[in-house]
Amino acid sequence: MKAILLLLTALSFSLIYSQCNCCTDQYNQFDFWVGEWEVYDTTGNKVGDNSIVELEGGCILSEHWRSVKGGSGRSYNFYNSSDSTWNQTWIDSQGGNLILKGQAGTDQMKLASAPFQKNGNQLQHQITWTKQEDGSVEQRWDVLDEEGNIKNTLFLGIYKRKEG
Repeated sequence: MKAILLLLTALSFSLIYSQCNCCTDQYNQFDFWVGEWEVYDTTGNKVGDNSIVELEGGCILSEHWRSVKGGSGRSYNFYNSSDSTWNQTWIDSQGGNLILKGQAGTDQMKLASAPFQKNGNQLQHQITWTKQEDGSVEQRWDVLDEEGNIKNTLFLGIYKRKEG
């Protein structure tokens, strides 16, 4: 009897620990960004390299950006099932940081910061990643005014998968 109880206990623990909590469709919405990338501006000049990997059983996408000019940065990206949003925390080598939240669309991820004040204006950062038909990814980083209109574009890059 003790052996059967021990076996059932062991089986129940193995089932608990073998469940994949981050294997639902929502957690896979940003998978088009996973990979090793060379990033180019719209004129075809390389601006950096980016590595996006899954961590913690697919619960986190970890980004490691390296600019050709020497700067770097990292982000953690995750789906929050409690409010059904995607979130990014970004920190760069210059001490800059962004905290973004948003939603996935078809072959697209759109995340935005909380509104902030600058020179008496209410602004908001918005970054959109869009998967292209050729497998590349366009990343567009805009600053929005308080009506949600694009005030200026800080970055427009094309991610191309590294060969090999």
